[in-house]
Amino acid sequence: MDDSLSAMFATYPWLAPAAAGVFGAILGSFLNVVILRVPAGRSIVTPGSQCGCGAPIAWYDNIPILSWFILRGKARCCGRAYSIRYAAIETVTAALFATCWLVLPPAQAIAGCVMIGGLICATFIDLDHLIIPDGLTIGGALLGLALSVALPAMHGFSSEFWIADALRAAVASLKGVFIGSAAVLWIAILAEAVLKKDAMGFGDVKLVGAIGAFCGWQGALFSIFGGAVVGSLWVAAAWLWRRGGGRRIVPAQTAEGEETELALGVHVPFGPMLAAGAVIYALLARPWVTAYFDGIASLF
Repeated sequence: MDDSLSAMFATYPWLAPAAAGVFGAILGSFLNVVILRVPAGRSIVTPGSQCGCGAPIAWYDNIPILSWFILRGKARCCGRAYSIRYAAIETVTAALFATCWLVLPPAQAIAGCVMIGGLICATFIDLDHLIIPDGLTIGGALLGLALSVALPAMHGFSSEFWIADALRAAVASLKGVFIGSAAVLWIAILAEAVLKKDAMGFGDVKLVGAIGAFCGWQGALFSIFGGAVVGSLWVAAAWLWRRGGGRRIVPAQTAEGEETELALGVHVPFGPMLAAGAVIYALLARPWVTAYFDGIASLF
């Protein structure tokens, strides 16, 4: 069976990315539910998808990506508009899942898809509420550790001795958790000492730990500094936009209901930036980041 699957994927190399993209779109629809309900403390299982008016949404009006365009962004039951963000999240999830299978070996592609799903939820919950639930951070770290044991090749360990590889991968995952979270915690402590105010939430610390469980300590460190670069560019763009008379780029709301905005001197959620850094590392930067750290290690 494995040989026939390998032959099929070799004959049709586009099949795995296409299947991953379709699955990503379907999962993206579920991620929308998680993003909406988890901060509110509601079940993500029941009830089924509902319109804002309370009417259930039929399956044919809940087709990922397509339904928003078919319905022109308005609910069939009551005609109220709903955000294109739902379709955007489904599209982004589909695109990133397909990209994982285009550029990564199978074990890393599986791990990448799992990590990306969690990061998308963390990103939009952080943007909306300035919080990152423990289920996505601590739960993500535990899931990354479990996947590391089951799929040691996601950390580059692949030999005939699965048990030895699983142990090495578990150690790599744990190092990623502790080194990544410790690094961002010290950055937060030092920044707080300099700025005399909270510079980073503890949810960010735990999120980097979860990233490290999937990507190792190199990926965790890259997500911190890569995320800082992404964040700087984002804040600069937001500031220039506001200076030019534009509206707020990303309005958010804290758990206390206070609105926030992305501008200089205003708290900016760092979780989305960390997530962007992790995705860049997983899909693009892993080889040269690994070579960079290997080069540094060879000096000692």
